[in-house]
Amino acid sequence: MQDFFIPSSLIIQEKCCLNDFEALHTQLIAGETSCEKITQAYLRRIEQKKNLHAFLHVFADEAAERARTVDRKLADGTAGPLAGMVIAVKDVICMKGHPVTCGSRMLENFISPYDATVIQRLDAADAVVIGKTNMDEFAMGSSTENSAFGVTLNPMDESRVPGGSSGGSAVAVAASMATTALGSDTGGSIRQPAALCGVVGLKPTYGRVSRYGLVAFASSFDQIGSFGSTVRDVAYVLQTIAGHDPCDSTSADLSVPDYLKALTGDVKGLRVGIPTEYFTSALEAEISGPIMQKVDLLKRHGASIKEISLPHSEYTIATYYILSTAEASSNLARYDGARYGRRAPGVKDLLEMYTQSRSEGFGNEVKRRIMLGTYVLSAGYYEAYYRKGQKVRRLIKQDFDRAFQEVDCLITPTSPTSAFKIG
Repeated sequence: MQDFFIPSSLIIQEKCCLNDFEALHTQLIAGETSCEKITQAYLRRIEQKKNLHAFLHVFADEAAERARTVDRKLADGTAGPLAGMVIAVKDVICMKGHPVTCGSRMLENFISPYDATVIQRLDAADAVVIGKTNMDEFAMGSSTENSAFGVTLNPMDESRVPGGSSGGSAVAVAASMATTALGSDTGGSIRQPAALCGVVGLKPTYGRVSRYGLVAFASSFDQIGSFGSTVRDVAYVLQTIAGHDPCDSTSADLSVPDYLKALTGDVKGLRVGIPTEYFTSALEAEISGPIMQKVDLLKRHGASIKEISLPHSEYTIATYYILSTAEASSNLARYDGARYGRRAPGVKDLLEMYTQSRSEGFGNEVKRRIMLGTYVLSAGYYEAYYRKGQKVRRLIKQDFDRAFQEVDCLITPTSPTSAFKIG
């Protein structure tokens, strides 16, 4: 519901806006511009805004060649639905023959041997991938300060963080370096940077999008989603990447609805819930005020507003940090210096190889979470922490199940504060 102002500097020669996929696609079909021109405009923008450090890898030549291929398809009428969409990809998602660093020294030189399912689907729809974006290491963080390769800056105020862990993807869209971007969300890693950068971010329901080719942090939480300047742009991406995947046993075997057709703008009769636990004194007035203005706008357009309760909300962060770190400890055990990733040189034995490789390869935040996760899974503490965390997770889910018997959706703040200062 936010209005997005597009400065004139972002209008390319053909007078179409880099932040509106539908406008670009319409002009492509009419022959008023080309995919190659659009891609080159984004590449120039990336060069102009490289100080923001949104990208770890830019595929300039490959993207330009891909754009020329799409233009040939447009000429013969065989182009896919995302022709003209230039998309950035968080560097936690695998692309064959390209680096996938996860923002970590551990995978600094690792090249993916295969494409993630979402990349295959974007490719089939004729999107152009322009590069891989910066992120908090192994998606652990909420500021993109934890990347081993430097901090990403918020384009609205370069002294502030863009949020995380998908900060590079959010900045790529906010600063018009890509039409849309892929991110991953384990505990807010799409939603929070989208909010802090003033763009749209969507974390789909777990299982809606295949996780095949997404490097794991916490497997029962992780989900791939997208960023865009408009809700419709995000819907185009979801329409393409959603759906069952036999390569991912956790992907939902459900039909994919027409998301774009559902975006009518009609909210008459919509039942909107306001969780009382989310609007406390800890919430800054500059955030709560605009939210309630939008609630009033919904009400004026025919939506019904109802206060609801999610009584176990106070336990969510503690539960998240127990369960997600436990899964992280298990998932990151594979980075041992033996098979792939960083191997410390000059070690004397196997134990020293494990210790040195992991000590050199992982940053402090990742080490903290591995240690916490190992602790809560250890003998004598498993029942007290991990098992209890799973039980509380069920109670939290039941709160939402009850709420959605009364309302169709919830309006909540994404972050209790606006973007905070770097450091």
